Amino acid sequence: MTTLTPTPATTRTLRVGFVGGGFMAEVHSRAARAARASLGGVVSSSPERSAAAAAGLGVDAAFGSMEELLGDPAIGLIHIVTPNITHFEFAMAAVAAGKHVICEKPLTTSVDDAVDLTNAAAAAGVVATVPFAYRFHPMVREARARIAAGETGRLLSIQGSYLQDWLLDPTDDNWRVDEASGGPSRAFADIGSHLADLVEFVTSDRISRVQALTRTVFWERSTTKRVATEDLVAVLFETFSGVVGTLLVSQVAPGRKNRLHLEISGTEETIAFDQEQPETLWLGRRTGSELLARDENLSADAARLAILPPGHPLGFQDAFNAFVADTYAAVAGDVRDGLPTFADGLRAVRITDAVLQSAKSGAWINL
Repeated sequence: MTTLTPTPATTRTLRVGFVGGGFMAEVHSRAARAARASLGGVVSSSPERSAAAAAGLGVDAAFGSMEELLGDPAIGLIHIVTPNITHFEFAMAAVAAGKHVICEKPLTTSVDDAVDLTNAAAAAGVVATVPFAYRFHPMVREARARIAAGETGRLLSIQGSYLQDWLLDPTDDNWRVDEASGGPSRAFADIGSHLADLVEFVTSDRISRVQALTRTVFWERSTTKRVATEDLVAVLFETFSGVVGTLLVSQVAPGRKNRLHLEISGTEETIAFDQEQPETLWLGRRTGSELLARDENLSADAARLAILPPGHPLGFQDAFNAFVADTYAAVAGDVRDGLPTFADGLRAVRITDAVLQSAKSGAWINL
């Protein structure tokens, strides 16, 4: 594991900047405050939007340009929360300026760009992370620990789904729908990437090949007159250890708001996590099943993230706060297990690309 030398900005309270001012900027800024960072400034698509974002997020300054933000020597880390197609340009500029970076996923919209960006961050020696925040639910870490300890036995199969309904109606629209802003994949790059990351993180195994189907339900939406991105995806996959699995990803599943569900079966036990019920794991055995609630008897990695006593529910923002706190800790030289880096972001881009290739060709695609 690389030991990072703290920059001058990390020897005191870390001062951070934001590129973008939308919903995810709100999530990032709350996490930054929870980690006791100083919120130095924000830049958006225009000076007016920058000023509005600064007021809305409660940060110290509105910058007129990305160059101005990166030119502030007091800002040590940049949060990039802009449309997908801009991630490569903005993250590369931040890395070139010697800033540490948190870049929203997808890291980039092409494999080549993701490779270049990951290599640039490594060469620059900066901390560079991607918010696969579901890793930071304590019960996800507990599932990972149980599998590593052999509680599930030899792994046999995986079922995963990530279902939403926010694009169910043809009048529903968003910049993510437009390939020019969101990139060539929508449903899988946006939420399927979280599911694939959890499969590999929890099992400590890797997807070796995929065969996929994609569907675009609405070819025209209220403002996007030509929809080229997918509304839903079904993936059949195999891991390098021989586990077989399926993934179903949809943004048009009625009644499902943000239901990420992962079920992993072994020769001794099945273990299931539902991020809408993140305080429990379902454990299935031939002799019966049980709900394992978050309590005092957790693995060390899970207990570290259980910042409230049992019975005080932890949710998505808590998981995101933990991700940001671990990123900031890495800036100070304390690299903690499970921190998702640009290398993990690159991995997700590779899987997304393989899914699109398979859907287009109808063939298995090796990873």
